[in-house]
Amino acid sequence: MKHLLILLGLLCIAPYTTLAQRTDKDRAEKKESYLLMDLSYVSDAVFMGRRDSVAAPYLLPSVSYYDSSGLFADATVSYLVGSEDQRVDLFYVTGGYLLGSDRWNVGVSASAYFYNDASYNVQSETVADVTGLIGYDFKLVELSLYASSYFNKTSSPDFFLGLMVDKTFKAMKDHLLFAPRVSVYAGSQYFYEEYYSTSRLGSRKTGAGGQGNGQGGTLDETQTTSVQIAEASEFNILNVELSFPLQYHFERFILSFSPVWALPQTSATLTTETGTFEEDLNNAFYWSVGVSYWFNTKKSPPPR
Repeated sequence: MKHLLILLGLLCIAPYTTLAQRTDKDRAEKKESYLLMDLSYVSDAVFMGRRDSVAAPYLLPSVSYYDSSGLFADATVSYLVGSEDQRVDLFYVTGGYLLGSDRWNVGVSASAYFYNDASYNVQSETVADVTGLIGYDFKLVELSLYASSYFNKTSSPDFFLGLMVDKTFKAMKDHLLFAPRVSVYAGSQYFYEEYYSTSRLGSRKTGAGGQGNGQGGTLDETQTTSVQIAEASEFNILNVELSFPLQYHFERFILSFSPVWALPQTSATLTTETGTFEEDLNNAFYWSVGVSYWFNTKKSPPPR
């Protein structure tokens, strides 16, 4: 059940993936119920290749419960640790169900997001999502298909599809796991339109020193009250990601590290009260590191 390492990560894909929110093959095959406590750090909040021009590094304490029946639940606090802003920026809860066999794995989950009103996270106007995933192990590679609908505060929901190809390798007597991974995501951009429309960027994003998705000095966000993205309703490829997640298992501890290269696609065409602008998307490198501790709660009863 190597795909369970992938399923939990994708089912909890928003607003970012933390490697410690995983199970492992041995515990899955034994049908054990367990509690997982995790503390992770992510260097920036990147969603579908989009990010704010000011980095949003988060410290993420979380607690998760995985039942032997396949049900699971997770609660995570995202504490912003930037040099200028330090606060609880987001709290989110996820619940779902996972079902796996030697080759096939399927899962479904639902999440609710509670963002701080001052958040400049590119996903900050999202309130909930429903996600489904199916994975199959072809032995040579592992293939996963992901589908999700994200609900925004005032606009239409977004629909995303994802394809992930990876291969899990083990070393050091199965204590070390690493999985080179290529992911492609496509979908709509209503979440991005809301992000601009709520003036999350502000004038600090548009100066000469701005980075990321800011429009240089051409777009004055402080005067913008309405923003429309021409591609918001279109279904386009949004992001290609290359990642190399690693895990080290030691007794009941899991140490994780994951570098990610996000290659955003389909630049948005923004129409404001002052004119029409095409954004300049930039590739993003971010990473996460974490430590988690798990302990069993019960085992499922033997079959009659």
